[in-house]
Amino acid sequence: MTSQKLTFDRTAARSDTLGAEPLEGGTNFAIYSEHASAIELCLFGPDGEPTASAMLPEMEGGVWYGFAPGVWAGQRYGYRVHGPYEPERGLRFNPSKLLIDPYARQLDSELRWDDAVFGYDVMTGDDLTRDDRDSAPFIPKAVVTDTVFDWDDDTALRRRWADSVVYEAHLRGLTMKHPDVPEEIRGTFPALAHPAVLDHLTRLGITAVELLPIQGFVRDRHLQEKGLTNYWGYNTLNFFAPHAPYLAGTDLLEIKRTIKALHRAGIEVILDVVYNHTAEGSEKGPTLSFRGIDNLTYYLTDPAHPRHCYDVTGTGNTLNVSHPAVLRMVMDSLRYWVQVMHVDGFRFDLASTLGREATGFEREGCFFAAMKQDPVLSSVKLIAEPWDVGDGGYQVGGFPWPFREWNDKFRDDVRGFWRRDPGLSGRYAERLLGSPVQFGHSLRPATSSINFVAAHDGFTLWDTVAYNHKHNEANGEDGRDGHDHNVSDNMGHEGETDDAGVLAARTARVKAMLATLFLSRGVPMLLSGDEMGNSQGGNNNVYCQDNETSWIDWEAANLDLVDWVAQLTAVRRSFRDLTSRTFEGIGGAQGDRMGAVKWWHPDGRPIDDPDWGNLPCFGMILGEEDHCLLMLFNAGDGREVVLPDGDWRLRLSAAPLEPAGGRLDFPAQSVAVFDNG
Repeated sequence: MTSQKLTFDRTAARSDTLGAEPLEGGTNFAIYSEHASAIELCLFGPDGEPTASAMLPEMEGGVWYGFAPGVWAGQRYGYRVHGPYEPERGLRFNPSKLLIDPYARQLDSELRWDDAVFGYDVMTGDDLTRDDRDSAPFIPKAVVTDTVFDWDDDTALRRRWADSVVYEAHLRGLTMKHPDVPEEIRGTFPALAHPAVLDHLTRLGITAVELLPIQGFVRDRHLQEKGLTNYWGYNTLNFFAPHAPYLAGTDLLEIKRTIKALHRAGIEVILDVVYNHTAEGSEKGPTLSFRGIDNLTYYLTDPAHPRHCYDVTGTGNTLNVSHPAVLRMVMDSLRYWVQVMHVDGFRFDLASTLGREATGFEREGCFFAAMKQDPVLSSVKLIAEPWDVGDGGYQVGGFPWPFREWNDKFRDDVRGFWRRDPGLSGRYAERLLGSPVQFGHSLRPATSSINFVAAHDGFTLWDTVAYNHKHNEANGEDGRDGHDHNVSDNMGHEGETDDAGVLAARTARVKAMLATLFLSRGVPMLLSGDEMGNSQGGNNNVYCQDNETSWIDWEAANLDLVDWVAQLTAVRRSFRDLTSRTFEGIGGAQGDRMGAVKWWHPDGRPIDDPDWGNLPCFGMILGEEDHCLLMLFNAGDGREVVLPDGDWRLRLSAAPLEPAGGRLDFPAQSVAVFDNG
């Protein structure tokens, strides 16, 4: 397909490092394919036109490799992989399709959709018939990348989990409407490092930013045809390269400078990563990388019918992490982001998939074992989304240490308690303690629970008090998308309103839920925008809305809520028992901190077990007698509360409170914190 011949120096070729590695005198290329018959390296110019190609000259152990003299950093390249096209055996080799190196550190563009990117005749839908059109004009080219960067004195912050406050954010949505961020960098890595953004995060007391996927992903064809796009990015194309539009220019150093700036502000960087599936979808999807390199190696296929993908992710395919070469790729990718890019941890999307073995989910499976023994990865922050859509996929509390887990039970019980759902006081108390039923086993600490009241998937926190029902019409699926389990309450009016009474009630409930988040044991995670009352107009599935629906409206920020969150994180920092790693139970203390938790009835007595049936107002006492916190929670109507004996000083409340004679008029839907120190 090109006139110029590419030559290799066999004496300098190496098989030990996969990907394109610039070395003295040229670049070493290496790629894994167990079932290929030959692999062709193709070079391209800046205009995307082919300039040279040649078959990789060496292969051992499934690694095809060659050293190309005179090929330097900045060179664009791709692969054509030769082998049988026999879909019924799970083999889908097609050298007409240019393929992206799984280890590419940078891609020069996004995928351009065309029928030619499919390995079969997409017009007829017959995946048994090979399509021989050249896909190279439409495929992003990998770029040979030099990883050298002067990190100066930048090192991992390694904050304790007990001291962590996580802020889940979309890189683009966080800054697209920020008035102080220059327009030309909004929605990119440099915008995240802008002083105005860093000042906001530090004011809130944030210690870690958890970014929705920033690895290279594909914008779905069916969404583009409807005038929509893949906004969230859970459609990964490559596990090493960043999503090209997230760079203000073309220089990868933007990412490193951003991470360095965040570290200097005392903020860690956690990446939301998607190692459970890829953008190639089912066997009817495009051939962009893994499918054409070695479908049987990189994907799980139906053992009885290997023509078909085995899907437990709901996206069409499942990455075959149990295969040593695929597991190595995942581990190499994670180590790259830690060692080369200096990120501080990862949140694993649909993490139950990573634990699937032949017998189902296995908490001692190969992926978890590899992570636990890895000297680099075992020491960074690891967070699991503990479910997938397959049988037995819901595994909250089932992951091994050192993983922490998203706790959706915290979200649902906190929302339900403040919505005044009956019978939730006992479960609400468990959430305050770090969810010991779920996590108090297998030597796991209370910081195993990542607590949240809202996340990117679902209603924002403000929308939980403004909408009874999802409003996803703009997504073009007639309201079928997005879940219906929102545990929300519009407080008397659906959507926006000017009614002062409704707005006051909404604000009170939002403040109460935020207070619960930061006063509970476990690790609090705040959805970006929730600290300022951000709304998505009732859309609980903005995955395809890259517009003002999903972008945070900074100019409409509720500054009262911003100040409230700052107060909450300050209280959390100042009282260590709020961040204890030990569990205590509702019926009495457990472990080595006897009496550290006590429960107080508003009538002025300790709570008995029968009280937990339906108790909308109660207190929680943490600490020793001479220095402890009294936290009061009232999801019901305003009422009088008899305080425990002692000299109590108000530390936190949304409204002024003045105890008199050991009694307190406690408003409805409110939280208050006192201490006796």
